[in-house]
Parts: sequence; C-alpha cells; structure tokens
Amino acid sequence: MRLPRWSVAALGVLLALPAQAWPASLQLALMRDARRLVPKTLAKLIGDREVQILEEMRRFPPALGQALATDLPGGSLSAATRAELAAGPADAVAILRQQRINDGIVRLGATMRVPADLSDPILTAGPEGYPAGVAREYYAFIEANLGKLPVTLADASALKLPLRDIPDYWQRLLDQSRPESGVIRKELFRNGRLVDHTRIDFRSHVFGVAQISYSRAVTAIAATWLAQWREARGDLTRQPGPKLVAPVDAPPLPPEATLPPLPPEAEP
Repeated sequence: MRLPRWSVAALGVLLALPAQAWPASLQLALMRDARRLVPKTLAKLIGDREVQILEEMRRFPPALGQALATDLPGGSLSAATRAELAAGPADAVAILRQQRINDGIVRLGATMRVPADLSDPILTAGPEGYPAGVAREYYAFIEANLGKLPVTLADASALKLPLRDIPDYWQRLLDQSRPESGVIRKELFRNGRLVDHTRIDFRSHVFGVAQISYSRAVTAIAATWLAQWREARGDLTRQPGPKLVAPVDAPPLPPEATLPPLPPEAEP
C-alpha cells in the first residue's frame, strides 16, 4: 500500500536541531508523511504546530537519550528504558484529557522521536559503530532521493494498537532495524574506502534499506500518535486510507505467438 508524497519545506528551526538519527529535514518529511495516516482532525492539529513540535523534540530528556544510546547497540530496550519511554505518551494523553489542546498536541507530536529513532538502522550498528562518514553519506543519499522512495504502509495492524502495546511495538521496530545496519556498512564502505552517496542508485541495496526504514518510521510514527489520540478520546473520524497498489502481471503470450524475425544484415 502506497502513500502520497508531501513536499518538504524549509524551516529555520531545523538548523538548530541537534544531530540525532534522521537529520532535521528528514524528520520534517517523516512528520508530514505520517500525518497522511491519521484522522484529518489530528493531522491538522499537528500540521499547525510543526515548529513547536520540532522545538519540543529538541528538549528530549538527556537521561533518556543516554538510555537509548546505551540500549540500541545491544538491540534490546531495558525494562527501565521502556518504562521511561512510555511516560512520554502517557503525559501527552493526560494533558489532552485536561483540554490543554495546544500543549497536548505538541507533546503528542514530539513523541515521534522514539519510533523514528528505533526505525533507523544507523542507530543499531552495534558497539563497533560505522566508519567515519558512513552515516553522513547514508542520510545524504536519502535526502537526495526522497522523491524517488515509494512510501509504503509497513504494518497496517500497528495503526490499531492500544497505547499499552506501544512499548512492545517499539521493541519490534528495533528488531527489524538491526539486520539492515550491516547492509549500510557493506555498501557504503568498500575496500577500506567510503563510498560517495552520489555513486549509489536504485540498484543498490542501500536504496532498499532506505525505502524500508523510512516507510517503517512513517508507519511507526502514525501508530504511536494514533494510540495516544485514541486513548485521549480524540476525533477518529475522517481517517484516510492508503492507496492499495497491487502488482499486475503481463498477459502470457498465446501458444502460437512467435518473435518477429530479425532484419537482414546490411549488405557490405
């Protein structure tokens, strides 16, 4: 199932965001693509507060960021980390139930940071990390080819998850991201040298990893937002459905069909 694309507009606040997993421009693109999967009321509330949400993401608790940095290379979120991560959506729901809509939507929107990070294979490279420049070239490749990456719905059932199941879902995102990290290393660092992203095209496995991980992040962000919105008893009407794209096989040739003869060679 394929989702329509949004254009990515520049915002001055992006320049101030700290380096973290997806670059700021891609975070904005993820936010806008994820909005296509949520009810129109929620999509508009988030869209009207893009700058505030990005600023709220900058205030990600340092202790929680450190906990994620510690857990991600090992591939498993500790019980303590999961509990701390779950506190963010719970706070957003509590604020929304108090009818503090602006603050609640900003907090809800900013929770995208967690599913986005857990969907990013760059952060699951393991304790050894990547050679210098690999992450930079990978993100540069995605930014340069964003309009060519088909955005697909990674897991339709995730959009129906209750809030209590979101931490387990986040762990599954991490499980899915880990195998992809080795592909990035193999394709972007060959024979001891860094591969420039401009030399990578759709035939590379990097293209596949980029498409899968970006779509996974879009789906996971929408699923996380929806779980909170549903828990807060928000308006769930007018939720658009993704466009179903089914593969179509070419019709088989009839038994009597033959290829046309080749033209005779030109006389010398």
